[in-house]
Amino acid sequence: MQQILLKVVQRLSYNQRKFIAEIIGTFIVVVFATGSVVIDAKLNGILGVTFIAFAPFVGVAIGVYLFGKISMAHFNPAVTVGYLITGHINRRIQLLYYFAAEIIGAILASIFVKYFIGSEAHLGANSFNHSYPVLAVFGTEVLASALLMAVIITVVYTKGLKGFSGIAIGGIVGLDISFYLLFLVLR
Repeated sequence: MQQILLKVVQRLSYNQRKFIAEIIGTFIVVVFATGSVVIDAKLNGILGVTFIAFAPFVGVAIGVYLFGKISMAHFNPAVTVGYLITGHINRRIQLLYYFAAEIIGAILASIFVKYFIGSEAHLGANSFNHSYPVLAVFGTEVLASALLMAVIITVVYTKGLKGFSGIAIGGIVGLDISFYLLFLVLR
């Protein structure tokens, strides 16, 4: 089986490998992120905020380690736009390929979560909760996004962090979720 898979992968073009890597990586990240919320809801919140924040960290770290050298491990349209701005994507058509792969991966992951993990958490479209001050929510998100971009720039531009890039990027994603959930608890 492994030989067959290896032959199929060798026949793929560089862009096809990127596309498939982005689909699978986005799938992993979304399953870990939304799946953790559903699992926690199934268990009546027993796993808590730590689990909900840690699971996406693990998903992103796995995706970065598996696919970072193939597709630069975007897994998020915001990261893709950042790579376009910094010149790491040199053709706008690549933007469409990345977006398509991320959307396909997210849809497949959402279907997987719904039918194989459950739908107890009643996950819906993300929307702003108007009971919280706009500046506090916006400020928290800006801080978390700035930390994420700083780590990504460090990894991409300096090729720093070597074997720890997945942990650093995944950790920032986990911190982002922790900040948000902590803010909700303290409110």
